Amino acid sequence: MPSPSKDYCMLYNPYWTALPSTLENATSISLMNLTTTPLCNLSDIPPDGIKNKAVVVQWGTCHFLEKARIAQTGGAEALLVANNSVLFPPSGNKSEFHDVKILIAFINHKDFKDMKQTLGDNITVKMYSPSWPNFDYTMVVIFVIAVFTVALGGYWSGLIELESMKAVTNTEDREMRKKKEEYFTFSPLTVVIFVVICCIMMVLLYFFYKWLVYVMIAIFCIASAMSLYNCLAALIQKIPCGQCMIMCRGKSIEVRLIFLSGLCIAIAVVWAVFRNEDRWAWILQDILGIAFCLNLIKTLKLPNFKSCVILLSLLLLYDVFFVFITPFITKNGESIMVELAAGPFGNNEKNDGNLVEATAQPSAPHEKLPVVIRVPKLAYFSVMSVCLMPVSILGFGDIIVPGLLIAYCRRFDVQAGSSIYYVSSTVAYAVGMILTFVVLVLMKKGQPALLYLVPCTLITASVVAWRRKEMKKFWKGNGYQMMDHLDSATNEENPVTAGEQSVQ
Repeated sequence: MPSPSKDYCMLYNPYWTALPSTLENATSISLMNLTTTPLCNLSDIPPDGIKNKAVVVQWGTCHFLEKARIAQTGGAEALLVANNSVLFPPSGNKSEFHDVKILIAFINHKDFKDMKQTLGDNITVKMYSPSWPNFDYTMVVIFVIAVFTVALGGYWSGLIELESMKAVTNTEDREMRKKKEEYFTFSPLTVVIFVVICCIMMVLLYFFYKWLVYVMIAIFCIASAMSLYNCLAALIQKIPCGQCMIMCRGKSIEVRLIFLSGLCIAIAVVWAVFRNEDRWAWILQDILGIAFCLNLIKTLKLPNFKSCVILLSLLLLYDVFFVFITPFITKNGESIMVELAAGPFGNNEKNDGNLVEATAQPSAPHEKLPVVIRVPKLAYFSVMSVCLMPVSILGFGDIIVPGLLIAYCRRFDVQAGSSIYYVSSTVAYAVGMILTFVVLVLMKKGQPALLYLVPCTLITASVVAWRRKEMKKFWKGNGYQMMDHLDSATNEENPVTAGEQSVQ
């Protein structure tokens, strides 16, 4: 009968020690429990010795590299440090411990307890590091999500524009649609103010992350639940059957929409409660995030190409600054944008001049800002799933900002009776995403996606407008000026009506 076995996660530094890539090539080592001794002196080594063993010690009392030196002196093959919160592998300057050659790894204390309960006291371990797949399929998933969202958001915005144009000749219908569909239109001044607010929020989040992260989580729950409701309600209302109505204070409400609102709230609440569950919470976050992006692309209107250029250009500079420039400003040399997207650890590092040592427990919960689409890497489905899995992320801004341009292109197409602007800008967005992934693979470093998306979409839209000899109309948003003129003309024709309504 084969002995019971189980996989556990450990974090080690591959630059310090090499491990085999397969279980078959790993060497069996007897595990010794020394968690009751600090192992900071040679006298802490038990009389039976630790030769050719992997020893498990508790965190603390002395530096883990000092423990490793003692273990190596005693003939141990590896040192496993039981930590209450394994967040990252051993790191630091080994100049004072250049003679330490044995494997050093961090394991979760809960895992070690489970190991003893499941396998008993006589434990043999095999330590290895499975190789990562050559191609990261999460890029394909993120690509599909991003392109689908901007394309659908732009198309939805065009449908609403088409309905508005059909109702433009009927004053009552137009006024009803204005009350029903509430839009926020960006003027050039509004664009500048919006970007300034984004910069201020980024700085505040960086310095007060521990508190503001919960504000952002609450805002995301409310906004995403409303967005999910708006997206699903638009689909449900296209279904002719099941339209049961109830009366409430003189207003008729569809029963199915009441159940839908309850479902959307429930999804947001479940995500909020289990948001730190790495195995499946990302699915809910992505669903809510896609709905959030779709709703904003549909709701926010850029009235002309001029506003599009100002918004995308300023946010491109904003993105580049917070990704590439801030590492030269911050004390730890990390990008503010990347830190906030991944979730900073707070004060979880102690710097004594030469060594950087992770504390056993972070000073604040490792909460992450819900402002990204997250997709776990393929290792999630392998033995590596026992570890905290790395994820590929794409910020909501990388979808919403170009999506607003694509939505404007679609609305312009509706007015012009074509599809060239919408199709070409969507294809340009897809090309920009592919370019982003190529640079990401080549440089092996997080990239500001807007650096590639903004030029691709803006240049493409400009070239199409120039070739069609519509640049002036495209730049000024001629269709919107025409609709504004119709509104003002209607008001001039009925000045008395407005006065009578105010008196009544």
